[in-house]
Amino acid sequence: MSLGDLKELLVSNSHGINEEYTRIFHGRGNTYEGYRFLTVDSVDKVLFAVLFEPCDEEDAIVSILRDFFCAEGKWEALVVQQRYLPSSPSSVIEGEFPNETYAIENGLKYRINFLNAQNIGFFPDMKLGREFVRDHAQGKKVLNLFSYTCSFSVAAISGGAVSVVNVDMNKNVLSVGRENHRLNALDTKKVEFMPYNILKSWSRIRKEGPYDLIIIDPPSFQKGSFAATSDYEKIIRRLHEFAAEECIVLSALNAPELNSGFIKTLFCDNAPEFRYVERLKNLDSFPEKEEERSLKNLVFKKEP
Repeated sequence: MSLGDLKELLVSNSHGINEEYTRIFHGRGNTYEGYRFLTVDSVDKVLFAVLFEPCDEEDAIVSILRDFFCAEGKWEALVVQQRYLPSSPSSVIEGEFPNETYAIENGLKYRINFLNAQNIGFFPDMKLGREFVRDHAQGKKVLNLFSYTCSFSVAAISGGAVSVVNVDMNKNVLSVGRENHRLNALDTKKVEFMPYNILKSWSRIRKEGPYDLIIIDPPSFQKGSFAATSDYEKIIRRLHEFAAEECIVLSALNAPELNSGFIKTLFCDNAPEFRYVERLKNLDSFPEKEEERSLKNLVFKKEP
C-alpha cells in the first residue's frame, strides 16, 4: 500500500459520514500492509488521527491528513496523537479545537478528552456490544464490570434497564461516566458508581444483585491490577454468586494473543451452567486480517 492509496481510502471512506463517530481508516488490523500503526477517525467536529509507532513517512502522512481535512471541510480541527511517545501527546495540526466535542453513537453522547490522555475515553469498536446491551436491557438489573467511562451503562439505561451498577477502581473515569449519563438526560438514581478493585470487592458487588445482565469488559493487561491470562478466570468462577436465574453475560476480550476459545474454556471449566450463545459481529470499519486477533464479544446465557 502506498501514500496515494491511503489518500484514496480516506476520501472513499469519508463519503456519507455525519456527526456519529466513524472509523475512516483502520490500520491496526493488518489489512493495509505497512500501515498497521495508523488509525483515522471522524469524531463529531474533529478529524482525529493516531500514530501508534514512529514512521519515516510520518511527515508525509500528516501532510496528506492536512490536505484531506482542508479539502473535505467537514471538521473544525485536525488532531494528531503520537501514541508512541511518553504521555502520548496530541496536537491540533489544522483549524481550531471546538469548545464542545463528543463521541456520538446512535444518538447518545459521550464525553471525550483528546488533548490530555492516552485514551480519549471512548472505544468505538465496541459499538455493536453497546447495541446488544441496549437491546437486552429492558426491565433488567445490570452489572457493568470494568466500566471505564460507563458507556455500557448509558446504553443500558437508555434501553430501559431497571438499574445499573458500574464498577471500576478509577474514580476519575467513573466521574466521567456520571457526566455521560447527565449529558443524555438519564436518571442517575438508577445508577451506582463503585470505585472498587473488582477482584477484592465481591461481597459489595454481590449485595446489589442478583443481576440479569452482566458485562465483563476488562483491559487485557493493566499493570498491578489485572491480567486477562490469570485474572479473567477469577471473575467467571464467581458468576454463580451474583447472577440471576436467567442471566445473560456479555464477555469481552480485546487481547490479540488470546482467541475466543480462551473465554469459552473459562466458562466451560468454571461456570458450566452458562451456555455459549454467539459471538457478536465486529464493525466492517474495523477490518482484521486474522479474525481471532480482533475484538471478541461473546454472549453466554445461564440455563434455569
